[in-house]
Amino acid sequence: MKGLVRDGALVADEFVDISNLAREEALPATGALLVSLEQWQARREVLVGRRLGIRLASDQSPQLLGDDLRHFSLVALEFPRFRDGRAYSHARILRERLGFAGEIRAVGDVLLEQLHFMQRCGFNAFDIDSTDPLHDWQLAQGEFSSWYQATGDGRQPARVLRHGG
Repeated sequence: MKGLVRDGALVADEFVDISNLAREEALPATGALLVSLEQWQARREVLVGRRLGIRLASDQSPQLLGDDLRHFSLVALEFPRFRDGRAYSHARILRERLGFAGEIRAVGDVLLEQLHFMQRCGFNAFDIDSTDPLHDWQLAQGEFSSWYQATGDGRQPARVLRHGG
């Protein structure tokens, strides 16, 4: 069972994922849509003005969107398998270089033991395959209380905490 945890709460997904919809198939008339990069590029004129999210494969950098990033309130970054960590870098690029303030969602092979690392890189939503996704999220959040690396999540690294600034 999949569950969406956003900002520490279990929520309903308001986006309809059409990222696998064939190009010739009709789009839903209403509602928020999650589209692929290819769909965006092919149907941009029809999609502009709708509430949109974009699902990027691990080999698609968010920098490919350029100024079009402003059209999206959600960027879903795919983890196709455990060994593919490009989405971590993509999340940092979105937050730190591109200034994206919307939802960054981890989708695909989202492993519980990696949730805290994903959050540190800028993810704030997680599509978790679990019978109790919120409980699993809470367990993952309690695993670490200090960090050695500085990232864009605002938490102070251990060296700063240890030496008082």
